[in-house]
Amino acid sequence: MPDPLTERQAFMILNDLPNIGPITLNRLLQELGGDPRDILTADKRRLESVRGVGPETSTALFTWHTHFDLAREEERLMQAGAAFITTRDEGYPKMLKEIHDPPIGLYRKGGYLFGQPCIAVVGSRRTTLYGQSVAKKLGAELAQMGFCVVSGLARGIDTAAHEGALSVGGKTVAVLGCGLDIVYPPENLGLYRRIAETGAVLSEFPFGRKADKQTFPMRNRVVSGISEGVVVVESDVSGGAMITARFAGEQGRLIFAVPGRIDQATSAGCHQLIRDGATLLTSVDDILNELSYLDGLRPKAITTEGEPSVLEQLLPQLDEKERRVFDSFKGGAMLGIDALTTATALAPAEVSAALMMLELKKLVTKRVDGTFEARS
Repeated sequence: MPDPLTERQAFMILNDLPNIGPITLNRLLQELGGDPRDILTADKRRLESVRGVGPETSTALFTWHTHFDLAREEERLMQAGAAFITTRDEGYPKMLKEIHDPPIGLYRKGGYLFGQPCIAVVGSRRTTLYGQSVAKKLGAELAQMGFCVVSGLARGIDTAAHEGALSVGGKTVAVLGCGLDIVYPPENLGLYRRIAETGAVLSEFPFGRKADKQTFPMRNRVVSGISEGVVVVESDVSGGAMITARFAGEQGRLIFAVPGRIDQATSAGCHQLIRDGATLLTSVDDILNELSYLDGLRPKAITTEGEPSVLEQLLPQLDEKERRVFDSFKGGAMLGIDALTTATALAPAEVSAALMMLELKKLVTKRVDGTFEARS
């Protein structure tokens, strides 16, 4: 006869059963006394007496062992050095418990226990150097002030925000839209590992679950649910960051948006948010002003020696022509070769050669319209 299930094991089984959402699971817990084991042993008539539970759901619960291999999942947890935490554990984010559809459990890699207020920094995967620079700067400044920076480990803005927090030795949390054993995008494997070492990587999905159109919005509600506020750095009007902002509004979180160029599609979503009432963000002070109610809970700032930035290290290595071209981009200008020729008084061939070297050093990038943009 098999050993009786522990409460944690029952939570894991319920969390991972297909097509049973967190709202239904939380309702079942509430109406059947709060012990997840009682849900798994209840008869189908009792289960179907709960609003939202039909024959398909009751059958899935009643025959859970045909859908879920508990021993295999626990073995994967051990091999991954991860844990499964429930709403009753210390490490479960307190803010997340407040939303109307919190996950009943989370897979967590990393030891961070959410002792600091969180701010989410999110945005487009297809971003500009300006957006990456802003996200990295915000991530670093928020982390230095003692906030935990939350994002989704995606390319672009998410990656920059995580890296900014890590660059100053701060806390950052990545929320995945897939199982913990799947690193997406794959080039962020190193970043994934660094986050897990000092912060946490979270997912509500079991091992092996790939990301899809359903999992990403579910991930986004967790990103906003964990956080006091959500900052959208760059997003088009239909981007995933806009979904996160919508969840933030529904959850009563603060919403901030960074303005951008009016001719950039990646700024259109931010401008729409500002028009609709989001706080226009120009510096981290705007966040602090809106979070004034946190007085008394203000996170403790961290102190760092502050290593030189990549930009500070590269600038002394530029020759005179490269420096003249690079300096022409001050103020966020986006320039073509003709404009750079006029601004620097260099021949077009000299400008092209300097641009090539600056691109190799990743100090400028060529845009789709043929102009160039410098990192700040």
